[in-house]
Amino acid sequence: MKSVPLSAYQETLGMIYFARMLDKIRLHAADNLREDFCDNLGTGLDGRCAGFLQVDYAKLVERVLQGGTDEDILKWCFANGRALTELDIFIWNNYLKKVGWNDGTSEMLVRRKKESGLEDRDEIQTMPEYFEYDEGRK
Repeated sequence: MKSVPLSAYQETLGMIYFARMLDKIRLHAADNLREDFCDNLGTGLDGRCAGFLQVDYAKLVERVLQGGTDEDILKWCFANGRALTELDIFIWNNYLKKVGWNDGTSEMLVRRKKESGLEDRDEIQTMPEYFEYDEGRK
């Protein structure tokens, strides 16, 4: 059985989601990423995260596959894209925690919940909450 990535709530230098994106890259390279994640690598929230950091996703993949800790790679992003301030990280984290709640991703959240048999779970209001249920952490 192939693996799901880390929780979107996992922090790297205070930033959520980044560790999840790197975990997906590593799992995919090891041919151990659950199939339903493979088609969207580098798009969706991965693309938004890389864009927020102003790094090219393909170059990020290359850097991840060279090795190093998540912290090392985030510092590489700061040096090769843009450094984030505490305010930037606060804004990113609060944005990410609310993705899918009354925004352009809401329809996708409804569809994903239905596909996963979670449509009756009203407590799932955001994509990160959906990930927790769909991936078996809740």
